[in-house]
Amino acid sequence: MSQPSPGTAAPVEEIHWRSLIAAVAAISAVGIAIGLGLPLLSIIMEKRGISSTLIGLNSAMAGLASMVAAPFTTKFAHRHGVAPTMLWAVLIAATSALGFYYITNFWLWFPLRIVFHGAITVLFILSEFWINATAPPSKRGFVLGIYGTFLSLGFLTGPLLFSILGSEGLLPFLVGAGVILLASVPIFLARDESPVIDEKPERHFLRYVFLVPTATAAVFIFGAVESGGLSLFLIFGTRSGFSESQAALLLTVMGIGNFIFQIPVGMLSDRVKDRRTLLSAMTLIGLIGALFLPLLVESWFLMAIVLLFWGGCVSGLYTVGLSHLGSRLQGADLAAANAAFVFSYAVGTVAGPQAIGAAMDATGNNGFAWAIAGFFGLYVALSVVRIVLKPKRS
Repeated sequence: MSQPSPGTAAPVEEIHWRSLIAAVAAISAVGIAIGLGLPLLSIIMEKRGISSTLIGLNSAMAGLASMVAAPFTTKFAHRHGVAPTMLWAVLIAATSALGFYYITNFWLWFPLRIVFHGAITVLFILSEFWINATAPPSKRGFVLGIYGTFLSLGFLTGPLLFSILGSEGLLPFLVGAGVILLASVPIFLARDESPVIDEKPERHFLRYVFLVPTATAAVFIFGAVESGGLSLFLIFGTRSGFSESQAALLLTVMGIGNFIFQIPVGMLSDRVKDRRTLLSAMTLIGLIGALFLPLLVESWFLMAIVLLFWGGCVSGLYTVGLSHLGSRLQGADLAAANAAFVFSYAVGTVAGPQAIGAAMDATGNNGFAWAIAGFFGLYVALSVVRIVLKPKRS
């Protein structure tokens, strides 16, 4: 039985499994590449005697690359096609991943990192667009929950691979490049189902950041809290009196919450009338949870329970925000908005660690919680303003 083309505007009520697998493979590669690459490169630089400041500067190229690549991704996919663009991105990402082993000059790692993370960003944006464009409207949250689950799984798998492979020799780079290359198989097999961007977006790239602000602001908060939390929670935990292993286990619990709540939250978003309400509720829970963190340092068990659900709320911002984006737009506008979505995430990953780290320096260890609460509070304020002033808009 023939199915309508994903490139058409007609809604599809059946899940395109080949498209889903292709998008999931791409986003899994993204998660594993980031989860393996970040600690691997940082440890190698440290062993080579590179200062912490320069390591941080080099690591920041990831966010910069995402911000640079995002505005051009939709135009390139419009010209060359979504699946071919993703296949080129896979090849470039895998090749540049191996480049980190063979190129030992530290300063060349700056442009190399921009190339690597730029290609990863292309995969990120176009896999999001593909899954959003082909998801059945009635099951959009469920499908995006699956997508988000595999992204979270990738983030968890990357550090696990690093703990097994270590940082010596060619092997970790070969494994990373191999994982990325494997994503090309389902993308190639589903290439005929990839959505078509048959026209240029109507608006300038930056206008899409503000076109659906509840979605782009949600992923900004997600990026800020996730990256800031991953970067600085171990410091907060150990300064609060937990051992390093106890703090690491708490971080793992938060990651498990991030992983297990993606699909349930996505399914819940399919049942609510207005996804903005769900986004506001999750940020309110996130705000309350952040404010309670300093009060829970006396009990590892209570902290673990809060972080499990808190991690689910944080990850839900990504899933529901992406679902809200897909329900509002289609075609070239959806592709451009997905680029703006990833751009907002990248800005969050840069802003989060900086703001949280500065807050800890300025106000002490509890600055970790206050800064995260501040990010959630900004979104709650945005939600209230939009509900009061523009109840029928995005």
